[in-house]
Amino acid sequence: MRKQFVETVSKIIEEDESAVLLLGDIGVYGFRDVLTRYPERSYNIGILEQSTISLSAGLSMVGLTPIVHTIAPFIVERSLEQIKVDLCYQNLGVNLVSIGGSYDYAGLGCTHHCPADVSILNEIPNMQIIVPGHPKEFDQLFSQNYNNNSPSYYRLSESSNNKSYKTEFGKNIVLQEMGDVVVIAVGPMLSKVLEAIKDLNITLIYCTTVKPFDFSSIESLLNKKILIIEPYYNGPVLTNILRENNSLIGNFTSIGVPNKFINKYGTKDDIDQMIGLDSASIRKQIIEKMSE
Repeated sequence: MRKQFVETVSKIIEEDESAVLLLGDIGVYGFRDVLTRYPERSYNIGILEQSTISLSAGLSMVGLTPIVHTIAPFIVERSLEQIKVDLCYQNLGVNLVSIGGSYDYAGLGCTHHCPADVSILNEIPNMQIIVPGHPKEFDQLFSQNYNNNSPSYYRLSESSNNKSYKTEFGKNIVLQEMGDVVVIAVGPMLSKVLEAIKDLNITLIYCTTVKPFDFSSIESLLNKKILIIEPYYNGPVLTNILRENNSLIGNFTSIGVPNKFINKYGTKDDIDQMIGLDSASIRKQIIEKMSE
C-alpha cells in the first residue's frame, strides 16, 4: 500500500495546488521527486510529530489541505492531544496517513506496535477512519475523500487482500447473503475471512470505512448472529453500531487484536496465529458461533 500511497499523493500534489505533504522522517525516499519538484508544498518535518500535527492544523486554517504521514504509534499515540484539540475540536480538513499499524513491524517489538490506533481515534468526535484492504482501494478512497474538510485517518497495511473491490467512502459492500450468521470483515482481514468461510453459509459484509460506519448495510440483518473481524484492538465497529442502536449487543461477537501487550517476537503471520487472527482460528470461531 505504501507504493500506491506515494503514487496517489504524488498525483494529487501535482494537480491540486492546495495539497501539502508533511512527512515525519518516513517516506522521504519514496517522495524524493515530490520533495524536489514541489519544495514549497512538501516537507520532511522530522521526528516532531506533535509539532507536525499543530502545523497541519495551521495550514488547514489558511485554506490548504495537509497530508501527514509517519508510523502509526507516532502519528496517533504520541500526537493524541494535538489530534484531539488542534484537528478534531476545530474539525479541520487534515489527512493522517499511517503505516505500521497493529504489529506490521512485528520484529521491532512493542515500541513500534499500534493496535490501539483505531480504538483511540474512534472515540474522538469528528474523526473519520478509513481502513482499505488493497492498494487500489486506498487510491479510490483517498482520492474521493482527501479534500472533504474533515479530519481523516487512513490506515495503510503491510498486508493486502488478494483482490480489490470498488469501494466508496462511508459504504460497506455485501459480498454474499445467506445463512443465519453475518460476518463483517474490516479492510485487510477480508482474504483471511474468505478462506475461513469458503464452504459455509455465511452473509459477508466488507467494511473499509470504520467511521462513519454504514449502519444501513446491516439494519435488515440485526436478527442474525453477527461477528466482526478487525485488524486492530476489537471494538470500534461494534461501538459505532451500538451508537446507532444500543439494544443489539446480544447478537454480536467482536474479534480482533486482544487488548494486551504482545510480548512475543516473530513475523506478522506468527502473531496472527498466536492471537487467533489466522484463517483457521477465524473459521473455528465462526463455526462455534453457527452452532450456538
